[in-house]
Amino acid sequence: MVWRMKADEIRKLLHADPFRAFVMHVADGGRFMVKHEDFVALSPSGREMLVYRHDQPDDYQVVDVLMVTRLEITTRNGTKKHRKPER
Repeated sequence: MVWRMKADEIRKLLHADPFRAFVMHVADGGRFMVKHEDFVALSPSGREMLVYRHDQPDDYQVVDVLMVTRLEITTRNGTKKHRKPER
């Protein structure tokens, strides 16, 4: 059930008020910038998600939530705060 905890963590970031941009790092070394909650669609089970590119909104990738290794949140002062999904 690790993927459900990760999905819950991602949902918290997507629905935070106010929303803050964040970067999702994945196991293959890739990363996805999430500038707005509309750029990510989690499946109902939370196992997979579609991540749309902010610079090319018609391009997207399907990401297995288990492959998310780190969430990087931009703080108010411009520095970055690292947050690992719960296991």
